[in-house]
Amino acid sequence: MTIHYGIIGCGMMGQEHLRNIALLEDAATKVIYEPDPEMAARALQLAPQAVLADNIDRLLAHDQLDCLLIASPNFCHVDQLEAIAASVTLPILVEKPLFTKPEDWSRLESFKRRYKAPVWVAMEYRYMPPMQQFLARADDATGGVKMLTIVEHRYPFLNKVGNWNRFNRNSGGTFVEKCCHFFDLMRLTLKSDPVRVMASAGQMVNHLNETYDGKTPDIWDCGYVLVDFASGARAALELSMFADGSQFQEMIHAVGSQGKLEVKVPGPARLWTGPKDRRPMAQLIDSPRVACNPVTIECPVDETILAAGDHNGSTYYQHQKFLEVVRGSGSVEVTIDDGIWAVRMGQAAQESASKGQAVLF
Repeated sequence: MTIHYGIIGCGMMGQEHLRNIALLEDAATKVIYEPDPEMAARALQLAPQAVLADNIDRLLAHDQLDCLLIASPNFCHVDQLEAIAASVTLPILVEKPLFTKPEDWSRLESFKRRYKAPVWVAMEYRYMPPMQQFLARADDATGGVKMLTIVEHRYPFLNKVGNWNRFNRNSGGTFVEKCCHFFDLMRLTLKSDPVRVMASAGQMVNHLNETYDGKTPDIWDCGYVLVDFASGARAALELSMFADGSQFQEMIHAVGSQGKLEVKVPGPARLWTGPKDRRPMAQLIDSPRVACNPVTIECPVDETILAAGDHNGSTYYQHQKFLEVVRGSGSVEVTIDDGIWAVRMGQAAQESASKGQAVLF
């Protein structure tokens, strides 16, 4: 049986979802709501069998939908979840961050209590094939992770419809918009919740000479975050969004009493400008403590899946798991609570960097 998606928001990330849904067996996009004419036209090129809806209510009125995907701008997510809850009860895949304003946390708790269908928060980074291997092996390789370091060296924020991602009021701030993935990975890897966050960050290079409606972007482009966890483990994040030429975009190091495990993931294949045969491949590096003889394992991803998005194949594999939930054969792996925690950690990092002091949970 073909699973029919209703898609809310088809900008850059929504179009990545469309490309990946098209690769899935027995899945198709049925209805799209995208208010921007240019983005709507691009979406229909990727999903020509779909129809456009004028608004969310008309999308939800279609009786052939099996599930919903929210890929709209960050600040729209909570309003749209509430609109869905007032109309239908269908499985939802909602993009990160789950919310942007601290006061929306209570709205999400209310939504969670009354909405009876599964809700999966789209934390794609969990589903990168090299990351899946890292998560599966981290405890055994390290003897239990005591220190976790996540480094992202990447390109600046891309252009979005209306340039909404240039301002904290729309995105929640860089540590919410961009880094909630990494805070989610911290909790997942360490199997513990944070107790203290300390951060330093700023806008140093990017978007300084841009203006929109007379306003200069206030989005940060670099920073450091330290997180203490209830288990006693510690984690660190280093972000630079003016490191476009890096060989690897994400580098994660887990260290414990028995060894170290690293994963290195290249950036989007479409941004690689060197010879194709020199394009880096994701790596897993296992370094036992007893001998200085690291083992490097290459982690290839199918080229077709790799070309369908900017997240090392993770969007495709995430949809496979979500479809199991829709069909009733799987369970939600990234819950509303996971999404809330990721945003709360990002908000704490924003607050810590702004005030110059630690934030306690």
